[in-house]
Amino acid sequence: MTTTQATLRLSRLLNRAVADRAGESIGRLADVIVRLRGADYPLVTGLVASVGGREIFVPVDQVASFDGDPLRLSSARLDLRHFDRREGEVLLRADVLGHRLIDVANARLVRAADLELSLDRPGSGEAGGEWVLTGVGTRRRPRRLLGRLGPPSEDGARAFRDWHDFEWLIGHEGSARLRGPFARIRRLKPAQIADLLENASKEEETEILGRVHADPELEADVFEELDEDLAARLLGARTDADIAAVLARMRADDAADAIAELPQHRRQPVLDLLPAGPRAKVLTLMRFNSTSAGGLMGMDFIAVPVRATVGDALARVRESALLQPEALTSVHAVDDFGGLRGVARLVSLVQADPGAALIDVSDTDPVRVGADADITDVAVLMTDYNLITIPVVDDDRRLLGVITVDDVLEITLPEDWRRREAAEPPDARHGDAR
Repeated sequence: MTTTQATLRLSRLLNRAVADRAGESIGRLADVIVRLRGADYPLVTGLVASVGGREIFVPVDQVASFDGDPLRLSSARLDLRHFDRREGEVLLRADVLGHRLIDVANARLVRAADLELSLDRPGSGEAGGEWVLTGVGTRRRPRRLLGRLGPPSEDGARAFRDWHDFEWLIGHEGSARLRGPFARIRRLKPAQIADLLENASKEEETEILGRVHADPELEADVFEELDEDLAARLLGARTDADIAAVLARMRADDAADAIAELPQHRRQPVLDLLPAGPRAKVLTLMRFNSTSAGGLMGMDFIAVPVRATVGDALARVRESALLQPEALTSVHAVDDFGGLRGVARLVSLVQADPGAALIDVSDTDPVRVGADADITDVAVLMTDYNLITIPVVDDDRRLLGVITVDDVLEITLPEDWRRREAAEPPDARHGDAR
């Protein structure tokens, strides 16, 4: 096969006439087949040609040239059996073109308007080059000039970006096994993946969650960030054991909220399947109203004996790397009965002599709230005192939990804050799409 082009656009290939070696038209190009190769660019392995109402497979090495119209084949023989795709094969027109992809760089869903194929060893008339899928074109809004729509950018307002910048959502189970280990979606933050899920179709949700499921910790973090209604729907579609496996990795306050959103008849079975530690924390939180300090508090925090040194407290911080980062900003000094005797900020501990007494660098009368405190009052206190965390205590001043600023923001912001649109238009250099 020869060609004088280094790149091809799928839109210019589709529906092109296909001719035999003598130049007689035998059908039209219906699709292009690529084979997945892990993290490498997908390799073009053949074409799907529509011949007499039947779709047949044409190996790429039987295409004499991609130049001109019609596409000429080099072989006189064609296998006229109906085309059936093999595992790992993707049809660019049926599976990708016009479908939505994840723009990983910008953490949003975009639609593939065109695809770009390139020779991995380009050269005029050079034999042996392999065609690979290298680029994605996405639609851009027309530019406005003095109140009028300006001319589109070159070639239909499409800008091509590297295929590796995208994660495809093609709904094809046969290629899922090969795509999974190289899922680029796992580069995104949990909140970004949650935003994608909240804008995805049911089919896209299934694909996204399938990629995330391979990393249980990431999956739990994503569910913590989801809108409660969506999280309840997605969890409700799973078995009790699967729900418990996700909740066991979530923060106790988020897990308690998720269980409360389940149908009544499913709550106890899921609770029974939780490990003892997470179950005890969740049951404690479920005793409180969800809009009170007790219902909002987290139960993962650092508490050390009041007699400890600064060095002891810093050692506990180092040992608690799995805690939420906001919960690591303070260390709580407690007596033998769990009573709160002081709160030391991490910056104070770092600046102090490691041998100094913890209580000497602590605020011994810290701002604190009771479990029944209204969340609005909690927000006001945290704002007035510039707090990142605030301890929750009972009537005997025993430490029950800690509220972090992100939890207060989430409950005080408008309900539709997750569905906000970006204030600024996408970067035109990236050819982003809506």
